[in-house]
Amino acid sequence: MVALMAMFAFTAQAQEELMKFGDFESWITRTIKESGIIGGKTKKLVEVGPTMNYQQKVYHNQGGSPWATSNIYAHVSGISKTNTSVYKDTHNSGTCVKLKTHVEGVKVLGIVNIHVIAAGSIFTGEMKEPITSSSNPFRYLNLGIPFTKRPKAVKFDYKVHLSDSACVRMTGFSRKKVMTYKDYPDVQCVLQKRWEDEDGNIHALRVGTLIHRFTTATKGWHEGSSFEIHYGDITGESFYRDYMGLITGDATMYATNSAGKQVKILEEGWAAPDETPTHLILKFNSSCCGAYIGSPGNTLWLDNVKLVY
Repeated sequence: MVALMAMFAFTAQAQEELMKFGDFESWITRTIKESGIIGGKTKKLVEVGPTMNYQQKVYHNQGGSPWATSNIYAHVSGISKTNTSVYKDTHNSGTCVKLKTHVEGVKVLGIVNIHVIAAGSIFTGEMKEPITSSSNPFRYLNLGIPFTKRPKAVKFDYKVHLSDSACVRMTGFSRKKVMTYKDYPDVQCVLQKRWEDEDGNIHALRVGTLIHRFTTATKGWHEGSSFEIHYGDITGESFYRDYMGLITGDATMYATNSAGKQVKILEEGWAAPDETPTHLILKFNSSCCGAYIGSPGNTLWLDNVKLVY
């Protein structure tokens, strides 16, 4: 009887696959000196991957890590600047990742103040550094990794802090605007079937969808929580919300085509429920409202990210 129970326990465990570096126990450290015109501070940024010190300013994923972050190096008009919104933190006896929405400030020559909202994000794919412009930040994301499996759910440990601050829009070049809606951390798992046409455009059908917003704070960690992935067209389901729909308009995502060019992912429809995907986008955010919009202080902690089969 004991042997039989052990066999069932092994089978259940085998149905869970830890994402590479998804236990957040190893970290890459980047050290970047910002330009003197904005203060010349030396900043430390972390990335998810094998333990190492990364010596170059422009970051490329290391050790086969599928994860990129919103910790970035920007070089705009000859000025070097960084942003940190993803942090290493502690969980139980190990480490985890912390994503936080904050106001990033830049003071030029000690006089000109520029402030933007920066959200914390980690996602499967790459960040195409250096960032050379503040317009359309999505075009620097190479979203998704090749993937042909059909998981049932995403499982992870998490903790949520919701800020009392209003959701605001701050781009650095316009007045702060208070939004009429609320901002929440979220998880997005989008499975796509992609193909590239002769002109280098990337087309996609939506195969699987998991988009969950964390609308309540937690008192502590929620360990081993599973969130179901739904396949096919979900627009008629009772759980469907507008933000779960196809990616269009301002929320357009980008990927790198076979020529090395950043192009929009043209998500053109829903795939059949039994379709096999070609790519996985798994993204965790401290804010769900898009670029330069969020509630400063919103924080999401994550650990032990797994796919369940």
